[in-house]
Parts: sequence; C-alpha cells; structure tokens
Amino acid sequence: MISEMLKYEFMKNAFLAVLVITPLFGLLGTVVVSKKMAFFSDALGHSALTGMGIGVLLGIADTDLSMALFGVAFALLLNFIKRKNVISNDTVISVFASLSTALGLVILSKGGNFSKYSGLLVGDILSISRKQVIIIAIVLAVTLIFWAVCFNSLHEISISESLAKSRGLNVKLYDNLFAILLALIVMLTIKWVGILIINALLIVPAAAARNLSSNEKEYHIFSVAIALFCGIMGLLLSYFINVAAGPMIVVFAAIIFFITLFVRPLLK
Repeated sequence: MISEMLKYEFMKNAFLAVLVITPLFGLLGTVVVSKKMAFFSDALGHSALTGMGIGVLLGIADTDLSMALFGVAFALLLNFIKRKNVISNDTVISVFASLSTALGLVILSKGGNFSKYSGLLVGDILSISRKQVIIIAIVLAVTLIFWAVCFNSLHEISISESLAKSRGLNVKLYDNLFAILLALIVMLTIKWVGILIINALLIVPAAAARNLSSNEKEYHIFSVAIALFCGIMGLLLSYFINVAAGPMIVVFAAIIFFITLFVRPLLK
C-alpha cells in the first residue's frame, strides 16, 4: 500500500514531511500538555491569519516571514500579559485569539479575496516541497538540541514555578524561549497542517501518551510514537479514500486517545 502511494513525488514529499512534523509535534506537545498551554497554542495558530494579513498589506512576497515574526511577537506579548495577573489567563488568551483571528479575516477578506487564503484553515501537506521538508528537518534538529539543554528546567517549571524560582531558575527566560520555539514551529508548519487542526496535533498525541506513561521518558517516547503512527496512518488512509490528510491524522490520534482512556485503569 505504501509503495503504491510513494510512486508520486508529491506523496513522497508528504510522507517525508509526516516523518518530520509529527515527531516534532509529539515532542512539543508533552510540554504544552504539562504546562496546560493548550489554549495558548490554539491562540498561536489563529494568530497566523493576522501574520499573513500583515504580510499581504506590506507586500511581502514570503508571508512565512511575516507570520513567523508576528507569531513570536504574539507569543511574547501573551506571556507578558499573563505574568501581570490582571485577569485570568484563559480570558486574556481568548481575547487575543479572537482579536487576531478577526483582524486577519478583515485584512484577508478585503475585496472578497479570502478564498485565496482559505486553504490555510485546513492545510495541504500534499503541497509541501522537498526543500521545505529539509527546512523542517533542520528545525527538528534544532528542537532536539533545545530539548537536551532546556528540558529539565522546563519540566521543573511545569511542576512548580515557585520551586523553580527558589532553585534559581529564570522562569521568565525559559517560558519565553519555549514560547518563541513553539510560535516559530506553529507558523512554519501551519500552511501544511491547517489552523483548525494544528492544536489537535500538538495536544492529542501527548494527552494519549500521558494516559499510558508512568515516567517522563515513557511520556516522551509514547507521545512521539503515537504522533508518528497517526501521521503515517492518516496520510495513508487519506490517499486511498481521497480526503484531507491533516483531519484524518487527527481522527486517528483521537481514536488512540480514547483507547488509552480505557487502557489507563488497567495499567494502574
């Protein structure tokens, strides 16, 4: 079945992209879930519309750049406002997510042209090029280096910020570094994954892995493995039944999650 699918160059590129993107999301998702950042990452995805809109307004040919810059600024601004503790985090994130979505739609729909950008909502991994796959592979390598250097600190912060501060960790710095990394990866991959489902690919494999794991090592291994399995199976099935690959991958991930819910009591 896979050999038949890989007869086409665009399917080869999509398959390679899945092999790179899904482990990347599986890895990031462990911290997103542990730090209860699901709403934060969802807001980041929606902010891509405004990032693209700004790029279009400024006449920037490569809107990936404007999305990346806006995504980083958006993530840092959210972190800054969250630390002020003026109102609840959920409320702040919801307001900013709504604003960035609406503003992006206003800009991109000017003159009735939003149909040109509607593909951003569901993504199209079949349109990815080999060069873009290589770029994402480099990002994965950078992320692995970041993980090796910073994960222990991120994990400690996710358990207790006050404890991390008492041990001399710069919580603000690590929070901002992770927010920047998450923003860049979300913006870099959103054209192929889609705004509507990118958060699901971050959250669901990690949530399923948490149901199965008894320690941090298992948590990471299971999250990456589940994300990779769902990515391959979702792409394969989408090819044979002719549906969008991104949503199909999420459907597989959700099925795995519900299976782990039933299995979880047996592992305790």
